[in-house]
Amino acid sequence: MAPGRPEGQDHPPENGFTPLEHPVPRLLPRIDGSVLPSLGGFGRHQKQLVVLTWIPALFIGFSQFSDYFLLAQPIGTCLRPLANDSDWTGASPPLTGGTPALLPRGNGTGDGHGEGQGLGQGGGMCACTEWRLELETGLSQNVVTKWKLVCDSAWKVHIAKFSLLVGSIFGYLVMGVMADWFGRHPVMILSVFFMLVFGLSVAFSTNVTMFSTLRFFEGFCLAGLALSLYVLRIELCLPAWRFSMTMVASFLMVGGQLLMPGVAALCRSWPDRDDWQVLQIVIISPFVLMLPYVWIFPESLRWLLATQHYRRSKAMMLHIARKNQVDLTTEPSGVFTELEQELHKRPQRTCIVKMMSTRNLWKNIVVLCVNSLTGYGIHHCFARSMMDPEAQPTALCHADYYTMAGIAVATCLAVCPAVGLMGRRGGLLTFMIITALASLLQLGLLNLIGKYSLRHDTVLRDSLNRKFSVAFSIIGMFSSHAVSTLSIFFCAEITPTVIRGGGLGLVLASAGFGMLTAPIMELHNQKGYFLHHVIFACCTLLCIICLLLLPEPRGQPLPESLADGETFTRQTLLHPGEQHLLLVKSDRDYSRVHDTPIHLSTTGGATVAAATALAAVPASYALATGGEVIGNCAVANGV
Repeated sequence: MAPGRPEGQDHPPENGFTPLEHPVPRLLPRIDGSVLPSLGGFGRHQKQLVVLTWIPALFIGFSQFSDYFLLAQPIGTCLRPLANDSDWTGASPPLTGGTPALLPRGNGTGDGHGEGQGLGQGGGMCACTEWRLELETGLSQNVVTKWKLVCDSAWKVHIAKFSLLVGSIFGYLVMGVMADWFGRHPVMILSVFFMLVFGLSVAFSTNVTMFSTLRFFEGFCLAGLALSLYVLRIELCLPAWRFSMTMVASFLMVGGQLLMPGVAALCRSWPDRDDWQVLQIVIISPFVLMLPYVWIFPESLRWLLATQHYRRSKAMMLHIARKNQVDLTTEPSGVFTELEQELHKRPQRTCIVKMMSTRNLWKNIVVLCVNSLTGYGIHHCFARSMMDPEAQPTALCHADYYTMAGIAVATCLAVCPAVGLMGRRGGLLTFMIITALASLLQLGLLNLIGKYSLRHDTVLRDSLNRKFSVAFSIIGMFSSHAVSTLSIFFCAEITPTVIRGGGLGLVLASAGFGMLTAPIMELHNQKGYFLHHVIFACCTLLCIICLLLLPEPRGQPLPESLADGETFTRQTLLHPGEQHLLLVKSDRDYSRVHDTPIHLSTTGGATVAAATALAAVPASYALATGGEVIGNCAVANGV
């Protein structure tokens, strides 16, 4: 055996093996752990920028819920019915210069289907030669009443509803890729500029075709603006601040939903201008306040570092340090020293398509896409079940509208403590389980109530059935809204910075498809509604299983590269310190076993490799050459 060497001396390479050198960990990729703390953490400058992302959230809420007023179904009063039409009865005092006002029987739709039917095809109103349309949604005139989109033209209302949602879906997909390729700041500024152009042009539409086309481009720009602001807000924050800053923006968007009826009421009876045109101008004009963002809002530092825009990153880091009053001369981490050494590198951009080459990342994003699609899709099912089928079709813009807004507020209030206690994955799983239970109970329990109980008391049975349906609908809307909100936030946290825009765009586009099911069901006169609910109920069960595969991002730094996102996997159920409890105690004595010296580890590996090679050859050849191989191994070991 060769004599040992003092520990303080370096061991020369033995048998051609060189010890592996541990690379020094880089600081620039560790943005949450090294870069931002060296610049003051979540300092004053970052907080000011986050506030600037909150302000447009209120205006985005106005635009997203404007359809409830611009395209609301009116109540019709027949002025000149056809002769011998028994479906119409006089119900109002005579009008000046006209025949007595005649109202349709039932709920004003002619078919008794409730919401979304209005003055559709097949209704009694279509037997009228002249009618008067009235709104009860805060406006005296909207798109439907201006261009008489009733009866044979009622399908155009659904196309107008499609246009904003379809534009948003395309906007999320395209603008998400552009945000990864060109940056978040250019996407935000372009979206604001074209939002003003197309949004204001909608107010001057001359026909419903022009209105629907311009609304498509408005939805496209609105999606780009919402996505870029969401990503910028996430990337400005440290792990402890991400969720709270995002939920404040969600509260402001819900505030826009609550304030929208009041804004519509203020636009009523505007002189020399239709009400709906004034409303459209009012909800689009505040985006002018975002034009100075060209100069006052910077590009995302996290995106610049992740894509190796190091020269721009250096100038921005100096600016942030000065704003946060950080003295860079005493900066001990060495971030700027490393940045100086990387200035020669060229920028590298990544497209969302490269996600398909990963093993774990694409699965996580697909699971969240299905979750957001299911959350928004089944939300409409619960909303439809909650409405009174005997109410007027405009009830959605009154009690039901405020009920949905109130449920959204309650959801935001409940999500915060739930995520704080259970984490992102635990909270999302809990709300998905509640959604599945509410859906299954509504579909199954109500049928059992009607079949096996209170057979002789029909009125009491229907009343009990209705109360259970409303209760399950409210619970389902509450939990499905939470599922949608958490799915979007979850995706923003686990998707790497280099493709965060594209990944978040996929999840938001999936949410748009879920919302698109509402006007599709209305277009088909609510036919197949029960099957629609059953399909989404089955999707909730599938989502519960898939959610167990997701990682827990709470308290973790945001992944920056595809490699970071690929290693961001689900943690084990047991903590590392608890796994030793599963080991069975053995009675064997291992006291005579000694550790191998460090300088003998490589030679020991060579001996094992030689033995393995010897075992792999035929027996005859081993007998002939085995002695020589063993002799060489003995010489190599110094024996």
